[in-house]
Amino acid sequence: MALIIFDCDGTLVDSQHVIAHCMAGAFKAEGLPAPDLVAVRRVVGLSLVRAVAMLAPDLPEATCERIAERYKELFRFKRAEGGTIEPLYPNVRETLEALEAAGHLLAVATGKSRRGLDLVLAHHDLARYFVSLQTADTHPSKPHPAMLRQALAETGAVAGDALMVGDTSFDMTMAQNAGIAGIGVAYGYHAPAELIAAGARRVLDDIGELVGLLAEERKDSTV
Repeated sequence: MALIIFDCDGTLVDSQHVIAHCMAGAFKAEGLPAPDLVAVRRVVGLSLVRAVAMLAPDLPEATCERIAERYKELFRFKRAEGGTIEPLYPNVRETLEALEAAGHLLAVATGKSRRGLDLVLAHHDLARYFVSLQTADTHPSKPHPAMLRQALAETGAVAGDALMVGDTSFDMTMAQNAGIAGIGVAYGYHAPAELIAAGARRVLDDIGELVGLLAEERKDSTV
């Protein structure tokens, strides 16, 4: 694979608790009950307004937009307090290092804002691994393929030589829509069966398995 594109929340970092906390506060600011954690996990990866609309389908669009803005304010406040740094999942750094050393180009396609993604990558010193960063600021929400198409354009890769790695059915459907292969991770926010149903060709229990999988595929292709 010339280009490997990673989701962020639920794939590189575990952000579910801070997302649920800020979503609860944003809903309460509108006098609405907080969505439960299971429901919030289901929408991680979507752009904010679309995520809110899925959590509360009967709300007017203007209310969804206000909740999304309040969510951003709460997230910034918690980050300023030092309480929102999402931890890396096991073996993420080692996997990125190994893939880069093997000659793969690496990118991110995430429902996060560019500011939020930059802060996470800077905190964990991961920015140096990625040659393309695609965020919700400038693209339609997943599963629209715009983020992946832009990553291909920026790197010069073709869809047949690219791979999307993510934890949700949104990631796998986005990959399908862009003509890119999808690999799921089982430790994130959607069940493995959902990832397979959405088009994942494999689901990994540990992101570190990706290195061996790609090495084996490369070996097979040269036999």
